[in-house]
Amino acid sequence: MESSVCPFCHLSVPSSELQWHANSHFEDEDKEANDMELGNQIQIASSSGSTDVVSISSLIGLQTRSNFYYVKDGLISLLRNCLELEARHNSSVTILSGYVDHFQSLPSVDVGWGCGWRNIQMLSSHLLAHRKEARKVLFGESGFVPDIAFLQRWLEIAWESGFDPPGAQHFNCKIYGTNHRIGTTECASLFRSFGLRARVVDFGPKESELLYLSVPGSTLGQPVKQRNAVRVSGPMDKYVHCQQGLNKGRHFCHSLHNGKSDNSKGKSEGPQVLIDWVWNYFSDKGLTISGSSQVVVSDRAPLYFQHDGHSRTIIGIQVKHQKNGTNQFNLLILDPSDVSTTHGTVALERSLKTNVGWQKLIKRGVHTLKKPQYQLCYIDPGIASGEELNELKTINSIFFEL
Repeated sequence: MESSVCPFCHLSVPSSELQWHANSHFEDEDKEANDMELGNQIQIASSSGSTDVVSISSLIGLQTRSNFYYVKDGLISLLRNCLELEARHNSSVTILSGYVDHFQSLPSVDVGWGCGWRNIQMLSSHLLAHRKEARKVLFGESGFVPDIAFLQRWLEIAWESGFDPPGAQHFNCKIYGTNHRIGTTECASLFRSFGLRARVVDFGPKESELLYLSVPGSTLGQPVKQRNAVRVSGPMDKYVHCQQGLNKGRHFCHSLHNGKSDNSKGKSEGPQVLIDWVWNYFSDKGLTISGSSQVVVSDRAPLYFQHDGHSRTIIGIQVKHQKNGTNQFNLLILDPSDVSTTHGTVALERSLKTNVGWQKLIKRGVHTLKKPQYQLCYIDPGIASGEELNELKTINSIFFEL
């Protein structure tokens, strides 16, 4: 691959990336100035004992657009083209979310801890592009996805407003300027603080059910009984309200389970429970898939996908009907910190445009779901207000048994 040397930092980069890389140096200067101003305001307000460290209006004026590699034709559009070509040679059906930008972790910036923030940015890019009601409330109607430092400040404001008190206590209400890892509940708290109906879903073994959350009011689960809060110290989100779920997770996609799944595991459906949930989520009950439409774009937002130590973004799901009567499923995933590719988003764009090697970058089969516990965050349509918004301050979830 042809490479060029950046005239500013003398780093060797692919020639196709040179202009974007060079321009990022100037964007970084503006970002540093705004970060410094925000830091100064935080320090001044903290020393004065102010509870509202930086007013929302000041934050809106200071926040900067996150730097990312923009794919001109859109990743989802490119992926759809590849999937349609693939579907000519097999009996597959794929459901995708709409437009989403890929935000990747950057060396010397957030590698090793920023995956949660990058997934929030990916979800935000979709919401800003597809939901008018979300665009009117997210990030002070800025119309763009802020960088990590300002997302951290928005999360602090959510905590100051009473969202997720156990999470706020865990971080001591301070996360701006740190490299603390975040999880599903922080994602839900941030979006809920804008009135978005962010929901959390847990998947795990039956014996761990009491360590999970459960929420009444979700469109994808049954009402639950509330239990007393329990202090959690598991590998997932910590210090959350725990309740007992009544739904065991048998939320099957009947249109697909005329055939057999390819990963039967005795008495337990294992990760197929999660796969079925994701299929039902993207297909929704109103989505019709005809024989001529093997790749469909849903109106559902991408999913924040968490497991021990890492999080990713699910942008769709594919099922292939095998000749032996089984169904082979693949989650379609964008990974913010996939260092297996040398140049991240650029390599992903190139593989999709050439229709070469994109499968190993995006597809993840059921056999890859080897973790004992998973969490998802999804966002229902509409904006909450009044009593509903107040209820969203408590982060709960629906539990499904793996």
